[in-house]
Amino acid sequence: MHLEHLRWLNGPNVYTARPVVIARLDLGELTEQETTDVPGFAGRLESVLPGLADHHCSAGRPGGLLAAMARGTYFGHVTEHVTLELSAVIGRDVCFGRTVWAGAPGCYDVILERPRDEPAEGSLVGGLIELAIRTVTGLVNEGEVGGAFDAELAALAAAYERTRLGVSTAALASAARRRGIPVRRVGDLNLLHLGYGRHRRTVWAAMTDRTSAIGVETAGDKMLTKRLLEGAGLPVPEGLVVATAEEAIAAFHEIGAPVVVKPPAGHHGAGVAIELTDPEEVAAAFFAASADEGAALVEAYVPGRDHRVLVVGDRVVAAAELSPARVTGDGIFTIAELVAAANADPARGEGHDRPLTRLVLGPTELGHLARQGLRPDSVPDAGQVVTLRRNANLSTGGTSKDVTDSVHPDVVRLCRRVAATVGLDICGIDLRLPDITAPLPADAGASGVIEVNASPGLRMHLAPYEGRPRDVAAEIIDRLYPPGTSGRVPIVSVTGTNGKTTTVRMIAHILAQDGRRVGMTTTEGVYVGGELVYKADASGPRSAAMVLGDRTVDAAVLETARGGVVRRGLGYDRADVAVLTNITDDHLGVDDITTVDDLVEIKALVAEEIRRGGHLVLNADDPRTAELAERPRVRDREPAVRYFGMSATTPCLARHLGDGGVAYFVEDGALTEGQGTHRYALLPVADVAGAFGGRARHVIGDALAAAAAARALGVPADLVARGLRSFDPHELNPGRGCAFRIDDRPIVVDYAHNPAAVAAAGELLRQVWGRDGVAAVTLPGDRCDELVIDTARAVAHSFGRVVVYEDEDLRGRRPGEMSRLIVRGLVDARPDVRCHPAGDLKDAVGIALGVATPGEPILLLYEKLQPVMDLLHTLGAVRVPGTG
Repeated sequence: MHLEHLRWLNGPNVYTARPVVIARLDLGELTEQETTDVPGFAGRLESVLPGLADHHCSAGRPGGLLAAMARGTYFGHVTEHVTLELSAVIGRDVCFGRTVWAGAPGCYDVILERPRDEPAEGSLVGGLIELAIRTVTGLVNEGEVGGAFDAELAALAAAYERTRLGVSTAALASAARRRGIPVRRVGDLNLLHLGYGRHRRTVWAAMTDRTSAIGVETAGDKMLTKRLLEGAGLPVPEGLVVATAEEAIAAFHEIGAPVVVKPPAGHHGAGVAIELTDPEEVAAAFFAASADEGAALVEAYVPGRDHRVLVVGDRVVAAAELSPARVTGDGIFTIAELVAAANADPARGEGHDRPLTRLVLGPTELGHLARQGLRPDSVPDAGQVVTLRRNANLSTGGTSKDVTDSVHPDVVRLCRRVAATVGLDICGIDLRLPDITAPLPADAGASGVIEVNASPGLRMHLAPYEGRPRDVAAEIIDRLYPPGTSGRVPIVSVTGTNGKTTTVRMIAHILAQDGRRVGMTTTEGVYVGGELVYKADASGPRSAAMVLGDRTVDAAVLETARGGVVRRGLGYDRADVAVLTNITDDHLGVDDITTVDDLVEIKALVAEEIRRGGHLVLNADDPRTAELAERPRVRDREPAVRYFGMSATTPCLARHLGDGGVAYFVEDGALTEGQGTHRYALLPVADVAGAFGGRARHVIGDALAAAAAARALGVPADLVARGLRSFDPHELNPGRGCAFRIDDRPIVVDYAHNPAAVAAAGELLRQVWGRDGVAAVTLPGDRCDELVIDTARAVAHSFGRVVVYEDEDLRGRRPGEMSRLIVRGLVDARPDVRCHPAGDLKDAVGIALGVATPGEPILLLYEKLQPVMDLLHTLGAVRVPGTG
């Protein structure tokens, strides 16, 4: 058994709303074998990973997996559960898994949930799956997992700890999600993007995009902070910056014992020595504190207790009393043994990854013990508290006690002034006070602001060792997004087989009439405010992220194509309006899609992933699309369904109106909005730009869908009409039913590439020019043979003369292969069809112009628009006014 490849789906997908990774497994020699074919396998596996006994599997209760293995199950399924259990062992919180056949003997896709903020496409998931494979195959072949199992698992656990969000950042992500605010982690950093469009905000741990850079620099310079606070009349200990050990000793004598020596710009208590009373201690502390910058700060020691106060905006939101790293004796165990026992607490980890930091017995701790007459092998008396360090930083193993409710108003006012003086929106203030519940002492030396911290750690407040936890992350999120705001902009997601691009562009144009700055994704690129900002086939999650990350965007209209959904998931968490144009034969043979039902399952995701109470716009004339409203996951969202169709008599649409629903249709020659028995004419079909005087039925359908979506977002009816009248396809929808003229021959350029779209294009030519005309045809090579042939048959039903050419991008096909398939379909549907082979696009247009008689229309199908436009310009083509 081996891993063939991995695929990451980072947004909602057809399996779950959460991110997943899909592992393609080849079972190799284990193909068609089951667990019962390997005696003792299940028992050996359970002994290695006893947690598997709790796996429910399909039984829905603990023990389900063990029962399945006892009955006999395939090894792809077993590998799925082993990977999930290995994840649990290293603390990775995931529970969803599924294994499905991948279309070939022994090939399976294992779908595994990923934590929301785990970096995409990292090595951790691959390492877990590879270890799962080695575990399963080792137990099958050798009866054991191998000696490296524990070391590999430990390495994966360490990798997970390195890549997971820190405590503060994770709390902010969680608080934002509780508010319904979108969250996206940037790479493997503790950097989060929150919100969409003009509500986009950025946080990096407890620092935000509103945090003053000057404030951060000021807080990072301890002496500068001291001068600013002193100038504001705030209590700070006397201090001097020194560049040599001799200067440090001189400062010690000037200030008077005891003193503190620390780096001028350090953090987390690194290099800090406190309560020094001896010049030799001061000299040694200078060298430790000045190692990085060649200087140190010597300041007066302030007696009292250590406190951290958190200020957000102008509010004190939390306060904690800090204690240094310590253990409590029991009269039995040594200090070293007590430290080891304390570190067994899962709340303790390395650095800042856990609520508490692991205790160590390094040089600083050993020196501190020696000053107390103790060693690591000393046995403290029962109840004796042994401190391991003098300073009370959490980063060195200290603990916190919540005292928020006890902070005296004098201290509150002091801390608010400190934050304002330094200029920080989120500020951690280190104080030494005899009693935080009492008024500030009259004696200036009896209290003091020791440090001001930008991006302060939140864990001491989120999970104090003693006292009540404080949801300070929620306070920060509320500062960025005041209660009642969502952090979102309206999102319209459009999918379907035909008409996606036109509908998206119509909606965006209508929203622009309403004064909104629209971000739009299409197969031609990403647009913001009507300007092309990224040229590509941009109908997937990456382009959606571009739009939603643009801080100028008021509304997003996203073309959501099959490929992006299958390969990466959706690029957003939920839409306000979901539009489904139709679902018919297309893309069959691509990405394991073999039937139209497969397409339905993929495109239905857009309908299922809308906000609760959002709007769902469905094509009543397409049964597959109309039926999506009845899917359980759609109904669970309780959407407001808006059907559109060519007639109010369509059964589905008529029932909807009868129930008092809203629908859009053509009545008395006008695009009409109806609700129950009420009717409102939006505009005559003849006025819809690009609809060839209302004769292009498929364009009218797109206009109805666009009107439904825009009205769902509250756009006034008159602006909807204005937008549809002014939607010039040549400028706003190039390459979609656009008509040109070369001499006396009209040419309609269209992207039709499936049977339904080709039939609509043929019907358009007949309706407008009253003749079948000539078709110049190429089709995309990444469709299955049968779909290519079916599309060619549709061409033959509308055209008796067809020029066949191949696009430059063969999409994996051999030269000439696509032309042969197209001709085969043409002849199969219409034996008398006249086929004209062409070498390339230029050749095809030239032959079509020669074959067509004066005034006879030509339909030009293409793969890449720009070469078409360049060629038409060279040939002197002019736009046909009043049509496309």
